Amino acid sequence: MGDEFAAVLEAARHGSEEAFSALWQDANPALLRYLRVIAPAAAEDVAAETWVHVVRGLAAFRGDEAAWRAWLFTTARRRVIDDARRSSRRPAAPLEEMSPSEAPAAPDAADVAMENLDTQAAIALVCGLPRLQAEVILLRVVAGLDTDAVARLLGRSPGAVRVAAHRGLRRLAETLSRAGVTL
Repeated sequence: MGDEFAAVLEAARHGSEEAFSALWQDANPALLRYLRVIAPAAAEDVAAETWVHVVRGLAAFRGDEAAWRAWLFTTARRRVIDDARRSSRRPAAPLEEMSPSEAPAAPDAADVAMENLDTQAAIALVCGLPRLQAEVILLRVVAGLDTDAVARLLGRSPGAVRVAAHRGLRRLAETLSRAGVTL
């Protein structure tokens, strides 16, 4: 958002739906990509819970755009941890087979697949990395957080974050090289 961020944030704090929508539109795609890697089965639900917490805490938030993104992704990561705890206490039982008429309607899968092919392929590659490397790369590249913010969020040293990012990116490059993709 750049220079507009402070004004948009202030308007959102004062209840502007348009300003909050701008914050959401700017950050939600990256948030969902991050969550699809660290909590694939619950990404949408965790994102929704994250935004509920953001709305509740928006008035108290202070900081610039980088701090905002760090706060948002820290909140999301905490919601993932909460979801994992909740799921372990209440395991889900599989549903009985449902008839096709009971299945939810969805857009044509081929159209959706074609729209999202590149993003899904990239996410799939990142999902193949060890969790720490995948999480670091997503927070650095997708969320746009700096090394220090990622280190604080993950409870690691900045050096460990740099090493994880380097190893993850090197592993992605090797994978792409084996597949014949050149950058």
